[in-house]
This record gives sequence, C-alpha cells and structure tokens, in this order.
Amino acid sequence: MPDARLDILDHPFTATFSPPGSKSLTNRALVLAALADGVCDLSNVLFADDTHVMLEGLTKLGFHLVIDHEARTVRVHGRGGRIDPKGGQAEIFCGNSGTTIRFLTALCSLGTGRFTLDGVPRMRARPIGALSGMLKNLGVRITHSPEAEGFPPVHVEAHGLPGGFVRYGSEVSSQYLSAILMVAPYARIEVEVTLDGPQTSWPYVAMTMQLMDHFGVTPELIRDPETYEPKKIIIPRGKYAATHYAIEPDASNASYFLALAAIHPGSKITIEGLGKQSLQGDVGFADVLHKMGADLVFGKDFMTIVSPPDRKLEGIDVDLSNMPDTAQTLAVTALFAEGTTTIRGLRTLKVKETDRLLALKTELLKLGAEIEIENDDTLIITPPEDGVHGLKRAAPPEIATYDDHRMAMSFALAATKIHGVVIKDAQCVNKTYPQFFDDLAKVVAARNK
Repeated sequence: MPDARLDILDHPFTATFSPPGSKSLTNRALVLAALADGVCDLSNVLFADDTHVMLEGLTKLGFHLVIDHEARTVRVHGRGGRIDPKGGQAEIFCGNSGTTIRFLTALCSLGTGRFTLDGVPRMRARPIGALSGMLKNLGVRITHSPEAEGFPPVHVEAHGLPGGFVRYGSEVSSQYLSAILMVAPYARIEVEVTLDGPQTSWPYVAMTMQLMDHFGVTPELIRDPETYEPKKIIIPRGKYAATHYAIEPDASNASYFLALAAIHPGSKITIEGLGKQSLQGDVGFADVLHKMGADLVFGKDFMTIVSPPDRKLEGIDVDLSNMPDTAQTLAVTALFAEGTTTIRGLRTLKVKETDRLLALKTELLKLGAEIEIENDDTLIITPPEDGVHGLKRAAPPEIATYDDHRMAMSFALAATKIHGVVIKDAQCVNKTYPQFFDDLAKVVAARNK
C-alpha cells in the first residue's frame, strides 16, 4: 500500500475496539522472557516490524522461540541469563527499532563473545552513546565506529556484566535506562543507578520496573522525600521466573482512535483492555482529550471518549514530556479545535524515526495551520480561522510520512475530515501497526444506531 486515500467521514460513529498488543510491552516482555529461568508463554504479542527484528535478534543470540502469528503468541525458552550464540559472535540487524538496538545492546553485555548491532541509515543518526557510556561504567567493553562515536553500529566485546554504581541524567530516551534495568539482575555485583535531574518519559521506566516485578525481580525505587522525584534505583541480583504474560493493547496506537472520536461530533469509542490499571503512561492521552472538551469515562480496564454533538474541542496548553509518542496525534487533533494549542516537552522528538518536530511543522502547514517551534521543545499550532472549509486545494494535499509510522497514523485523522488528503508511503505503519488502515475503516463504518 504505497499511498492511502480515505473518504471523509460524514456521520458520527459508535464503536468498541481494542488495538493490537503494545510494542513497548512486547519488546520488554521478550527480553525478560529470554532472561527467565524456564519457559515463558507470551500472548497478545504484537507482530510488526519493530517486534520482528527483536525476535530475529533473540534467535541470533541463541534463544529458542516458538512463534504463532495467527494466535499472537510466542513461547520463549529462557536461559537464565546465559547469552552464548553459535560461534561466540553475532551480527544483529535492528532495522529502525530503537527498543531493539538499545535493549539487545544491554542484553549482549551479559554474554561471552563479540556482538555487532546496526540498523537502517536513519538508525545510524539516532544516538545511543548514553547507553554505551553507562555500560562502560558498569565494566563492559563497547565501541563505536571512529567516524560515528555514540551512534550505531555498536560493537560489544562481552565477558559478562560486572555491575556496580552508575549515574543517569536527563537523556533523550528513557530506553537507555530501561535497557540497563532489565539486564542488571544478572550482573556480578548489584547495580545501583543514581538519577540526576528530571527524567525523560518516566512512565516508560515505571512500566519496565513493573514488568520486571511481574517476572519476579523487584527493583527498589528511592524518591526524594520532599519533591518525590525519583533519585535512585537499586536492582537486586537474581533470576527472572518462568511466566505466562498477556500483553496489553498498545496505548499509543489507541490514541488515534480516541482522537478520531473526539474530532467527529456525536461519535463515541470505547477502548477495551486499557484503563486505570494499565502499565502504559500513554493512556493519559484520554485525559488530554477530556481537557479539550471531550467527555471521558475511565474505567479499570476500559476508556470511553464521547464527542458532544453540540460542542467543539478547544485548544489547550499541555506538557507531553511523559508521553511524547502522542504528540503527533494531538498536533493533528489541534487542527479541529478552536484556538491555539501549545504542546510542550517535545525535546526527544528530533531523534525519533524522523525529526518529528520539523516533519509536523512541514505537513501541518500544508493543511492551513500556523505553526511555531520554540526552543526545539514546544510546538504551537493555530488552526485555520475558517476551519476545514479553508483547507480545500486545487490539488489534494499530499502528506509526506518520512518513513515514520506515527506521521501516517496521525495524519490519517485529518484525512477523515479534509477532502482529498493523501497519505504518502502509508506502508510505514508496518513498523508498529500493520493493520492500522483496515482497523480504521472498520471503526468509521460503525454508524450510530
């Protein structure tokens, strides 16, 4: 599917829906299962580009996986912390999956042998030096190419993970910290991580620690007694237990369907399997839509967004530093709100699958919005004064996606409101949600009764 052309949605809809499993939880659970002492059964596994490269990487590292795509399950034969690929070395291709290259780099440090991890050209522009530095401080021999210090490819000459004390600052990705935490129980010396400064995307770190606890190793989190900010994490030595784990639906991908209902007056959607008990911080996007004027019911394991038929959304000022993967969804939603929307906390967007700040500005301008970027951290969106009626063009607007799945899925929302919008190279959704456009078609077909 090179391009996607959607019809305008001219009727309100009511739907109940559950997206496929979470990419973040799938790739974390796969790593923890591989480290477990015994067989783990994972269900509701996401099968997409980012998880396929993780599965292939684990196979190259010598793990036995039983994969059932139809049932969405993976049986992982854990090896209790042993990493010994055939021949004592492995070259692992990680595509453009940040979780894969970061998590597997840390995983390789537990082994004995030589490992090289690399990806597509865009991956070589995504920094990984902060993780390399932490692993070096914990006693690992790790290098980069001289002409690209701190960027992939990564070379690990492993003799096990010595462990000890390490500091972690406000880095561009929380995945560096998550990678260290997951492998730390197998270090020769207990690992303590001192946290300096405000933490990036902290809910993802909390997700990692909760998942570690589910697999039988409980990190100790120490907070500042006055500010309650996280200050230190102590990871006890131990082994993960063989576990059966059902992966939640993906909260980031649910954001598109929540926003879809919010921008179409009279529409209602219920997302099953995500609610107050979710491990994923991105469920908080439902609260953002509520602040814009959508009605919200937030249950234990579901959430419902209703767009009142007689009320438009209103622009808001919001900090998304704890859930930056929803920034593109909100940016497109802001096109259909009254007034300006200011989105803060976006400093990590420049080092994602593309420079998402610049990409958003370029494509939103095509749809008539006024866009400002401040301090490489803040996006200010003012929709056209005359709304979508002012967005008609002699030629249909073509939205470039920059090989970024979230650009395609976010701007698909605009295509349901603005006549003729074309999403270019729409197959990039295969990175995390191959059936996105099929599911979108099913949801919008659910007319109100």
